[in-house]
Amino acid sequence: MNAKRYIKQSSITMVLLAVCCLVAGGAGAAERVVVKSSIANMRSGPGTNYEVLWQVEKYHPLLVKEKKGKWVKIQDFEEDMAWIHSSLLTGMEGVITIKSKCNVRSRPTTDSKVLFTVERGVPFKVIKREGNWIRIVHADGEKGWIYKTLVW
Repeated sequence: MNAKRYIKQSSITMVLLAVCCLVAGGAGAAERVVVKSSIANMRSGPGTNYEVLWQVEKYHPLLVKEKKGKWVKIQDFEEDMAWIHSSLLTGMEGVITIKSKCNVRSRPTTDSKVLFTVERGVPFKVIKREGNWIRIVHADGEKGWIYKTLVW
């Protein structure tokens, strides 16, 4: 193989590697935020003059898709998109149940006492993680452990 051809192939390889790294880095870099107010309006556009599409409660986790001034375009666990004012958001960690009848337990084991059961779509603040378990608290103060595959 001549030197010119080797350099050309190496340059192409380096460019492809750089593109792959950028794509992979961007794909996993979505910022997660949590609603910090008791109720928040999810709007069709970036302003209070836009229609309220739905409302969410405290600790509802969201993915940031775009920012426009003090407004943030988000995506929720059902992949719905809307706008919310940035003053209603915080960077704390939150999760939301994605299955029906999720058991919240007293300890991080399947044989521990079930404290309460929740339906799909209930948000929680994350207190800590231990293996495959997450210590959570609801806005009403109820706490417990939930298995990680039950939440988003």
